[in-house]
Amino acid sequence: MAIGSEDRQRPPVGHAMVAVVGNPNTGKTTLFNALTGLSQRVGNFPGVTVERKVGRLSLSPQIEVDLLDLPGTHSLSAKSPDEVIVVEALMGLLEDEAPVEAVLAVLDTSNLRRNLYLVSQLLEINLPLIVALNMSDVAHSRGIVVDTEELSERLGIPVVPIQANRRVGIDDLKEALVQVLAKRPEEKQHDALPKSWWTDAQKLAENYDGASPGIVLRAAVDDGSDFKDRIITRFGSPFHADLDALQAKLSGDGNLGHFETERRYAWVDRVIDGVLNDPEPLRVTRSDRLDRVLTHPVWGSLIFIVVMGVVFESIFSWAGPLMDGIDAVFGALGIWASDLLPEGALQSMVVDGVIAGVGGIVIFLPQICLLFLFIAVLEDCGYMARAALLMDRLLTPCGLSGKSFIPMLSSFACAIPGVMATRTIDDPKDRLATMLVAPLMSCSARLPVYAIFIGAFIPDRVVLGWFGLQGVTLLAMYAIGIVVAIPVAWILKKTLLQGTPTPFVLEMPSYKVPDVGTILMRIYQSARHFLERAGTLILAATIVMWALAYFPRSQAVLDHYEAERQNLSNASADVLRELDAREASAMLEQSFLGRMGHAIEPAVAPLGWDWRIGMAALASFPAREVIVAALGTIYSLGEIDEASVSLRDALKSATWSDGRSVFNIPVALSIMVFFALCAQCVSTLAVIQRETGTWRWPVFTITYMTLLAYAGAYLTYHIGMAMGWG
Repeated sequence: MAIGSEDRQRPPVGHAMVAVVGNPNTGKTTLFNALTGLSQRVGNFPGVTVERKVGRLSLSPQIEVDLLDLPGTHSLSAKSPDEVIVVEALMGLLEDEAPVEAVLAVLDTSNLRRNLYLVSQLLEINLPLIVALNMSDVAHSRGIVVDTEELSERLGIPVVPIQANRRVGIDDLKEALVQVLAKRPEEKQHDALPKSWWTDAQKLAENYDGASPGIVLRAAVDDGSDFKDRIITRFGSPFHADLDALQAKLSGDGNLGHFETERRYAWVDRVIDGVLNDPEPLRVTRSDRLDRVLTHPVWGSLIFIVVMGVVFESIFSWAGPLMDGIDAVFGALGIWASDLLPEGALQSMVVDGVIAGVGGIVIFLPQICLLFLFIAVLEDCGYMARAALLMDRLLTPCGLSGKSFIPMLSSFACAIPGVMATRTIDDPKDRLATMLVAPLMSCSARLPVYAIFIGAFIPDRVVLGWFGLQGVTLLAMYAIGIVVAIPVAWILKKTLLQGTPTPFVLEMPSYKVPDVGTILMRIYQSARHFLERAGTLILAATIVMWALAYFPRSQAVLDHYEAERQNLSNASADVLRELDAREASAMLEQSFLGRMGHAIEPAVAPLGWDWRIGMAALASFPAREVIVAALGTIYSLGEIDEASVSLRDALKSATWSDGRSVFNIPVALSIMVFFALCAQCVSTLAVIQRETGTWRWPVFTITYMTLLAYAGAYLTYHIGMAMGWG
């Protein structure tokens, strides 16, 4: 019996939306990237924070379709927000979203029995369906043989063996897509579930416009799920009463969820009988042998620490030449703009505001790309799941589980997908606790802050054998978030979010060689997102900061220094440069920024900061990385030496009014610790609000993290000074 038995208006083939679905770790994203390349659009589904990724696929000169990459799911029994989106997308329940016109199911050939469970549910949807048997090389290496022709015959749909990472079988898959899109699927009877269930669901669905037997049955069987709650909200209280009555009638067969599972796996066993030949189902695989070491409580933990150390050391070492090149390009651009534009406000805005500000951010693009390179490689090879298992031992005493590690790890790239990734956690209190500590992880936006201060003030020398002190410091900054998150989570679970942690169940994917295309796509998308921020939010903040630092122009100060300049008309170039620097400093003191900075200086002075650091930190509330552009704007106003275009040099030369250097090692560490712990990201707070449905938790997050950041920066500065680092 088909789920959506009502007729759907199918648009022309050239405008069809094809959903790509599959279990996690089946290579679904690798196939999606292989089919769509760079023609991808990333956003969110309407009204929710679940990521929506669509790519254009050209099947022929006349036929182009949109591929919708849905979140990975083991079944259509929706329990998490990600799974709800999958079900609603397939059943056409998403408002303001083009209806799905066909489904491409990606299966792991080496785990065919488990993957066919989802196929048994997809077959009951009245949509064209095609199966891509991926990772056939892994199955072949284990001696697993699948008769794809017979499997296709039994399922009644095309089955295409592929190797997405090697682009094998892609042309055959495209041809099969053309064929299934050209004709409406025949409505067939599938006997995975009792026919009487479909009859009763059909009767109920007829009373509600927009309902279908499949929608009704999914809501009835998945009792207590998020999907059921969404459907009840959609159709109202009368539907709720009718659904309860249907559940009571069907439950005569026992627990509906258990009964469905038994019936579907019995169906799967009938389908694969004689189709799947696995000579050694209980074999010890290469992944099993590697896991004996990589998941060992001692050796696995040591390897994890070494891997992380290598990652952060490489980020700082390998990116140096590229960063120097970008710095030189923006420096030359600033010189060119200075020569082209007349002196005055326009030249200052372009050179000191736009070029210096944006250039101070773009210079960190190589480090951002390297960070995402390592994350993508470790995820794609299968190691990240092992790291989650290791972290489960650390997180369990805090009331969390290894499931929380994946969102926390995602937050090292960006806290927004990290918060969104908490949807995979079933327990609501565990999900909220993880959501509240995820922003403590050092995201890529913090990397520019670390890089500028480590590069300027941390000595470049070797420690611990062959690790550089700068790389070790960077690793320490990233470790702070984890170290602090553990007691914060423990306190939350003992107070506001008391509850018993749920058992930790995690699927361990097979180790494999990372797919180069997928990794490059991840780096490209991350770099594009970073540059878009540099060209929009950061550019706007930079111009605002420049205006605050440039206006008002004090005529008294200008007249005073002009008189001095006339008296020193025969002075050396160095003396004149010093005079210009003092003039710029005096003008900055009189600006709006100077006045605001002096107003908050008493609050930041205990941290070792002057008013300029405090004001730059305040200006970076929308996005942490804005502090680099803000400091670049502030300090470049007093820097006219064109041979020194680096912000690091400007920071090193900054002084207090009595001539003391503003920055030293304790001050630099204090700033980095503050930014490691502070919730200075409006986007992250907005996502927390959307995930929780209230502003209570975003306000709580920014409050506790700001207090933590201030305390951490205070202790760091005073301990550093007491140890003589100043």
